[in-house]
Amino acid sequence: MPAKRYIGLLRGINVGGNKKVPMADLREMMASLGFENVKTVLASGNVAWDADSDDTDAMQSRIEAAIQSKFGFNVPTQVIPQTQVDALITRDPFAGIEITADTRLYVTFLPQAHSPSFEVPYHAPTGDFTILSVAPTDVCSVLTVSSTRSIDAMAILETEFGKGITTRNWNTVLKIAKL
Repeated sequence: MPAKRYIGLLRGINVGGNKKVPMADLREMMASLGFENVKTVLASGNVAWDADSDDTDAMQSRIEAAIQSKFGFNVPTQVIPQTQVDALITRDPFAGIEITADTRLYVTFLPQAHSPSFEVPYHAPTGDFTILSVAPTDVCSVLTVSSTRSIDAMAILETEFGKGITTRNWNTVLKIAKL
């Protein structure tokens, strides 16, 4: 089987000085697991690699165990095929959204498919957070930060979709796709 490209999304590292994982150390650790062509982008826990396996659950377990062993703490990780990120970009979920200095576009990656308890698009009562779409693998949302902190929007997402989610801004997703 030819190697396929995968993306690892590590949750909650290098935030506010907590759970520090230097990207060079992460790349080295990933290579030690036998993954090839390992690349990272930003310090927020985005890593890509090539592997001959189709078993994303096994890769996730191996990566989480290696992080625990190397760095001494648990880091929930989602492993997704590069093709999933490519399909998301092709879908262009934010087409037509007016972007201002206060606009933030987010993609929340779901560890498993989840049907929301609300109608989509969902508009928060405050009017500054909208969930545009919910797909089996992701949730696309827009936040206006002039009146709400992103942490408030993340609380809405975690309440609805669970603590196992991980969120990236759209610009980061675009960078991940180029890894």
